[in-house]
Amino acid sequence: MEPVETADTTRPGDVADEEAARLHRAEVWGGAARKLWRSPADGTVGERLRELAGWAEDAGYGGAAPDAYGDGPVEVLERRVAEELGLPAAVFFPTGTMAQQAALRCWAGRTGSPVVALHPLAHPEVHEGGALGAVSGLRTTHPTDAPRLPTAEEVRDHPEPFGTLMLELPLRDAGFVLPSWEELTGVVEAARERDAVVHFDGARLWECPTRLGRGLAEIAGLADSVYVSFYKSLGGQSGAALAGPEDVVEEARVWRHRYGGQVFQQYPAALSALRGLDVELPRLPSYVAHARVVAAAVREALAETGTGWFRVHPGVPHTHQFQVWLPYSPGVLTAAALAQTEDTGTVLFRRWSAPGAGGPPGVALTELTVAGPGLEWTAEDVKEAVRDFLSRVEGVEGVKG
Repeated sequence: MEPVETADTTRPGDVADEEAARLHRAEVWGGAARKLWRSPADGTVGERLRELAGWAEDAGYGGAAPDAYGDGPVEVLERRVAEELGLPAAVFFPTGTMAQQAALRCWAGRTGSPVVALHPLAHPEVHEGGALGAVSGLRTTHPTDAPRLPTAEEVRDHPEPFGTLMLELPLRDAGFVLPSWEELTGVVEAARERDAVVHFDGARLWECPTRLGRGLAEIAGLADSVYVSFYKSLGGQSGAALAGPEDVVEEARVWRHRYGGQVFQQYPAALSALRGLDVELPRLPSYVAHARVVAAAVREALAETGTGWFRVHPGVPHTHQFQVWLPYSPGVLTAAALAQTEDTGTVLFRRWSAPGAGGPPGVALTELTVAGPGLEWTAEDVKEAVRDFLSRVEGVEGVKG
């Protein structure tokens, strides 16, 4: 049966209204005086450029020449990443999607298998538009669909052969969850028993040492290759890196060019990443520790106010990010969050969304991040902000009802 083509019912005015609403939210939340974290999208272009230029001067990069096709500051960044991760080499990519395409394609050529074992909530499955299959000719298989990383037994007993096991650390869409160190090493060993290589999607690997109890180099050393992002944990402008054996990194450079990632100049992104490594990376353990204080305060406030069903997940955050679930529509909760900031200048929550496929109906979730600005919040500050937010939820729902 041929698919039925339906008319696009989205009106231009609706699109324009949504874009205006998005810009308004960004302006309100970005300009707020008090927040738990500063998004890389917060602030104005002028503010961000002046901040980066000031840091570059202070750090000794002000007199350096801009890069051209990956030299200069980009090379400095690549060496720094390889050093931090304790791996032989690293290569800069403009996006993490491209970095992982290159990595998994390189490993497929070496193993002779186009099959990648990964979680169905992993970034390539949820956020990359099927790029692994459409662009690189790879196929995926899932050792588990539980909201956690696969166990050693699940990897060892998976019925389908695979050449590469990809582990997202932490698994963002399951709640930024991590295994224990013993669980992680067991999974890696199980993959080795199957003669598979191991690739870490380490977009947020920088946050993992606190939970795993090991340094970055020891964690990265478990894998054959590791991808890291510069804007998620480190507050950089953009960009990513792939680290691993020298021959894989050199081949990845070839694929970077083929995929269109050989950008003429990337020095602003490279410098902002270097700034993140210098400024944010040493502070991440304090962010993770305080996220646990914030999560406990959110949970206590929700329980004390008689909200009914709610969820703070994980109960004790594994990183400096975690989820909050409430039994309201995303629109009601986002409107309440925006109203709170407009009236008080405080950002507690930002945008809320419906859970993905298979999630419970009638609820919404948001991701809460605790970073530098959040260290100033006490547990009572958090509780007060939660109580204020909930009072606005009731008001918004009353209006919508």
